[in-house]
Amino acid sequence: MLKAVILIGGPQKGTRFRPLSFEVPKPLFPVAGVPMIQHHIEACTKVPNMKEILLVGFYQPTEALSRFLVSAQQEFKIPIRYLQEYAALGTGGGIYHFRDQILSGGPEAFFVLNADVCSEFPLPEMLAFQQQRGDPPSFVMLGTTANRKQSLNYGCIVANTDTCEVLHYVEKPSTFVSEIINCGIYLFTPAVFQHIGEVFQSTQRELLLEESTNGWQRAEVIRLEQDVFTALAGRGKLYVYKTDGFWSQIKSAGSAIYANRLYLSQYSQCHPERLARSSPRGPTIRGNVYIHPTASVDRSAVLGPNVSIGKGVTVGAGVRVRESIILHGASLQDHTCVLHSIVGWDSTIGRWARVEGTPSDPNPNDPYAKIDSETLFRDGRLTPSITILGCNVTIPAEVVILNSIVLPHKELSRSFKNQIIL
Repeated sequence: MLKAVILIGGPQKGTRFRPLSFEVPKPLFPVAGVPMIQHHIEACTKVPNMKEILLVGFYQPTEALSRFLVSAQQEFKIPIRYLQEYAALGTGGGIYHFRDQILSGGPEAFFVLNADVCSEFPLPEMLAFQQQRGDPPSFVMLGTTANRKQSLNYGCIVANTDTCEVLHYVEKPSTFVSEIINCGIYLFTPAVFQHIGEVFQSTQRELLLEESTNGWQRAEVIRLEQDVFTALAGRGKLYVYKTDGFWSQIKSAGSAIYANRLYLSQYSQCHPERLARSSPRGPTIRGNVYIHPTASVDRSAVLGPNVSIGKGVTVGAGVRVRESIILHGASLQDHTCVLHSIVGWDSTIGRWARVEGTPSDPNPNDPYAKIDSETLFRDGRLTPSITILGCNVTIPAEVVILNSIVLPHKELSRSFKNQIIL
């Protein structure tokens, strides 16, 4: 039997995702119509013999998280539980702390997935790849190719070209190491806890030498990437499975728009029923568009490509929406134009208003380009990026909001450009 662990982090993470993470925990932010981690859960349930999915993080178990767990269990017919850490324990510390829960029932192997990635999740292929590596079963990490410059922002993997064994691993190197980067998706056997335990004990010894008062607590903070993989590389135990499928991180709100595009494109292959179609009585649909069944969209609206319309959204006559996410309860009044933007929950955009951002897409001419994690400011000025309206924002009629971030519960009275509106 198999299990899966999804690492969802906690509230002090995801700060680059503000103001959207004020309303819901980042892992529950809707991308392509469903919460971000639902894509992970769906991929896990397609693996044969998957018996349980565990979410590990240090969010307080809110009502939203509980509701999501109940509905996901009903939809996917598999036990899904949330295990709350007492503090931020790092990517290895969380699974080590809950190792008894992960190993209960005796799984032969378990997947570990970071919540802030979007991917095709080739989990069955990783499983088959692990079985081909012979006995004893090895650990497998998913890798993909990045360009030389961007590889420095990720964990870099040097692998044997014939056997795919990981010979060397460096997290965010200062100089070029390899174009193969770590995707944050792993397949482990229970033996991995022995290696994490070694790190825990050596950290504990070091902290005892320092005579730290709460050394045991700090020793539990273990990072898979820097502490475990670096030590395992070159010992014949860690292998990389390279994927050519799509993969991207979801660190900032701008990258959520890009992930939305990737998942909608995947729907056209494997879930065409989730995509809207143009019909004589409905709006004009261009490209891949998701519309929630409860949304009310005027037939003269033009939507797409790459648009997600959430629950209970109202889209008026003559509205144009492109490359955007409209969250539940929002209202786009007649003839508004929304491009490269995220419109927050219960926000209202007045008639003939224009809300527009600047896309932060990867270079389309480079097949290995990834999305850059842009800094919010450059040279003391706001970097042009997508426009974000927090929840319950009101935009008046006939104004232009360009490359701006509007915090929740604001009622604007004029146009803004390149500003954070507090």
